[in-house]
Amino acid sequence: MTGPAPDAPVDLDPLLVPQNAAAAAAQGLKTEEYAVLIERLGRHPNLVELGIFSVMWSEHCSYKSTRRHLRKFPTTGPRVIQGPGENAGVIDIGANEAGVRQACIFKMESHNHPSYIEPYQGAATGVGGILRDVFTMGARPIALVNALRFGDPSHPRTRSLVAGVVAGIGGYGNCVGVPTVAGETQFHKGYNGNILVNAMAVGLADQNRIFYSRGAEPGNAIFYVGSKTGRDGIHGATMASAQFAKGDEEKRPTVQVGDPFTEKLLIEACLELMATDAIQSIQDMGAAGLTSSSVEIADKGAKTGEKGLGVEMDMDKVPQRETGMSAYEIMLSESQERMLMVLKPGREAEAKGIFAKWDLDAEIIGMTTDTGRLVLKQQGRTVCDIPVSPLSNDAPNYDRPWVEPVKAPPLDISKYPEPTDYGEVLLKLMSSPDMASKRWIWEQYDRHVMGDTIDSSQSGGDAAIVRIHGANKALAITSDCNPHYVAADPYEGGKQAVAEAYRNLSAVGATPIAITDNLNFGNPEKPEIMGQIVRATDGMAEACRVLDFPVVSGNVSLYNETDGVGIPPTPVVGGIGVIEDLSIFAPNGKPSWGVVDGENLYLVGGFGTHMGASAYVREILDLDGHAGGPPPPVDLELEKRNGEFVREAIRQGWACAAKDISEGGFLCAAAEFVLQWKCGLQMDLPEVLDALPALFGEDQGRYIVAIKTHLHDRAAELAAEMGVDLVFVGDLHAGGLSFNIGRTTIGLSRDQLYSAHEGWLPRYMKGET
Repeated sequence: MTGPAPDAPVDLDPLLVPQNAAAAAAQGLKTEEYAVLIERLGRHPNLVELGIFSVMWSEHCSYKSTRRHLRKFPTTGPRVIQGPGENAGVIDIGANEAGVRQACIFKMESHNHPSYIEPYQGAATGVGGILRDVFTMGARPIALVNALRFGDPSHPRTRSLVAGVVAGIGGYGNCVGVPTVAGETQFHKGYNGNILVNAMAVGLADQNRIFYSRGAEPGNAIFYVGSKTGRDGIHGATMASAQFAKGDEEKRPTVQVGDPFTEKLLIEACLELMATDAIQSIQDMGAAGLTSSSVEIADKGAKTGEKGLGVEMDMDKVPQRETGMSAYEIMLSESQERMLMVLKPGREAEAKGIFAKWDLDAEIIGMTTDTGRLVLKQQGRTVCDIPVSPLSNDAPNYDRPWVEPVKAPPLDISKYPEPTDYGEVLLKLMSSPDMASKRWIWEQYDRHVMGDTIDSSQSGGDAAIVRIHGANKALAITSDCNPHYVAADPYEGGKQAVAEAYRNLSAVGATPIAITDNLNFGNPEKPEIMGQIVRATDGMAEACRVLDFPVVSGNVSLYNETDGVGIPPTPVVGGIGVIEDLSIFAPNGKPSWGVVDGENLYLVGGFGTHMGASAYVREILDLDGHAGGPPPPVDLELEKRNGEFVREAIRQGWACAAKDISEGGFLCAAAEFVLQWKCGLQMDLPEVLDALPALFGEDQGRYIVAIKTHLHDRAAELAAEMGVDLVFVGDLHAGGLSFNIGRTTIGLSRDQLYSAHEGWLPRYMKGET
């Protein structure tokens, strides 16, 4: 160990804490971590320094349990401009009609713990934070996505949590003027004490106007912009890295308070300043606030000397909305709508003028240095003086012990009675909490602000379609995860989350380009939970490799537990694809893709055979968890081949509508198809089929596709060439859903399907169920 002895006096602010592991534990650091801190620092820290180490070494900021496993993900590709390591991922989407090459910038993050404690502000600030990750890099946000998991509908808190979270998402997104175009909502008792609120933002930028947190050089001004700093959100990153216990819902002071109107001003001011090329480096103040943003800029700064880039800041110059704030409070506050920049020399007055125009605070609070240290001063005294390296790339990196997850045993579906009324089963599945329409939710979101939303996945499509302004093409956006699959077999479930995103993009004719992710798990210190993390990331990485679908950004949210009980493992995938020719969907600027009477419906990938972990066994047989059997295996080569066929059929104009088959199997997908396209469907299925798995099995890699009657021969030829199983299943007409399979006959009107699918959530939110 180098430097002064641990007990040597320090000429710093005398906010010294009791110098022992118990004091560190109160800040979220474990005994062994505190010992490493002393070794790295060469002495005991004072309170300010201890607070800074505690948030930077939190799971939320350091990824100390998952860094080594995240390296398994493929992160490069022909369209990847920036992979993980920056505020968001960046992909090449080609040139607009003016010939300017553009980029899509996107990321997903969690705001789980805050949303459970204070649903409205927790969800709202989750939206605000993910927007800043995107426009920090020079992108104008064009779309928002949310992936929500709530507890059992019968739990006393679930209804109020749904209402608060949805209001927070809508309240922030609608006010800031960015459409919420895609998402998913599920219910399960495993989220009773720890809901999940994952937010994703998508933006557009010109490739010559992309900004990074890296690249700052010594001797330049550090520029604070946006809202003033208050005491809200202090130790939010630490709280997000801890388990819940009874009474933790009272931790409201750690939940940030958002202001979408200020965020809108901040977006416009930042984009205007970016157009001047005055910024050398930029980082939003998210988790851990001014601490993480300053450390990120220093850690990624230009390496001009042995010690690296340093940062020196004066706490008295930080705009504050409360009096008497200590350096500890200022550095750990997570007040919203704030950014940190390093400006190029001589551009300070120009930058101040732009932010004054937008009525936002903008102050020079320090300078970059060549010392490699984070130095803070307040009232003329040095209150912090620590090296940057241990806070960032030298933070703890654990190889936590793990055990192979126990997989669900095979399910013998023959032990259970076959349904006597398949129509009744279909209606029950379509009205179950997970599969029922979430219209009550998405109607509270403005999906069409900005005027470029072609279609929203929330209204029935597999992926949202958002026009790229100034170009005859669009982005397709989706969010996917089936936690039931992951719980039953983390490896196959991880593969499936990626594969379903790939299918949803393919089903709207988009070429899948890249993903972001949000890995939500329980306590990684438990070997069985760590086993879920390891095997789920293994499966995701394998799927990304085979499907050429790299990971470019993401977030890890661990310790999602209450009183020692973890959530179902939920690795959410946000996928982005590109539709190169939007005229297929909207030749006159209006959506025109869709079905007409007399066209044929085909099944891509064959009929189902696998019932394990399906919606049927959960909702009809009431078999949850391992009792419901293993999930369907994912054949990634089949996924790739079938997806390529569907995309080509759409591009050629042979297919006029498509839908992937996922939860609920073939028959539920057919019912959703009828509702989405307001059509009817008559099917006569082969008698030799085993009706139950054929209708409700959830085998992967499958689609239903409506093909124009006079073009089906071309589609069949292509399918044969590609080795794709393409089966005619019925005709489209103006009625409802009817089919025959052996002695089984079903006839349901569209009104019956609509009533079942649309009725549950509004009744639930009124307290009628």
